[in-house]
Amino acid sequence: MTLNLAKMILLVDSGSTKSDWFLVESNGTFVDSYKTRGFNPYFHTSKFISTEIGKNKSILGMAGHVTQIYYYGAGCSNDHFKEIVKLGLSEIFPEATILVEHDLMAAIYAAYEGQPCISCILGTGSNSAYFDGQHLTTMNSGLGYILGDEGSGSYFGKKLLSAFLYNQLPAEINAELVAEFGLDRETIIKNVYEKPGANVYLAGFTRFIAKHQELPVFQEMLYDGMKEFLKVHVCGFEQYKEVKTHFIGSIAFYFQIHIEKAASDLGITVGQIIKSPIQKLLEYHVKNVFHHA
Repeated sequence: MTLNLAKMILLVDSGSTKSDWFLVESNGTFVDSYKTRGFNPYFHTSKFISTEIGKNKSILGMAGHVTQIYYYGAGCSNDHFKEIVKLGLSEIFPEATILVEHDLMAAIYAAYEGQPCISCILGTGSNSAYFDGQHLTTMNSGLGYILGDEGSGSYFGKKLLSAFLYNQLPAEINAELVAEFGLDRETIIKNVYEKPGANVYLAGFTRFIAKHQELPVFQEMLYDGMKEFLKVHVCGFEQYKEVKTHFIGSIAFYFQIHIEKAASDLGITVGQIIKSPIQKLLEYHVKNVFHHA
């Protein structure tokens, strides 16, 4: 395959934990993919972002050939936070035209089927939006892991660690948490209140929950958490019973049976559940963006 190295495009979907990168030609032909840690301008500076991206030698090697970047990221909710990410990217890609958008737009583009819908993000954090095909409507969400993020990885991590500290978990689960993570009160307090990246630390415990999700204590935790998310972030849209609700993110993917049960109880129609939106995001851009840019 002969590549047009002079006109490469990067499409990026970044949560707080991990980022997916697709390198494509100007006509949308896939060239390569990369993974880096996730970024969130609420917690990360431009310098941190550029330094971390620079650690990926494959990305660095192609940086001089990239002319356009479409970046969709957690925390990119206003011009201030978008500029933090844009400055970080421009350090690595000085010749590229860079568009930075909220990751909610990636969720919308990945799931949109031509009909009005609600799209939800359930990853390290959580969010939702209603899209009628032209206009995006959001709730008063995006409050972060301390005040919001219901149904997210950080939310369930908080629930797990609280139950651990309050001795509300079965003895064998407590013992396994100690053995696997070296948990004690001091370690948890230090990671949650003193070290940076507490939201990612908390979300890291969802793998453990997923492994044991058949246990009653976790079934109740997951159902209640998903129901709370839906009541706040989906039922707040007046159209929620009339349209499909799509879910994007690893938490949605691994805990979909709990979403479906809670949604059924609330009269919500579940649409697509997509673990990672990057492939569908590329399809949307090939069809609607690249040839029109």
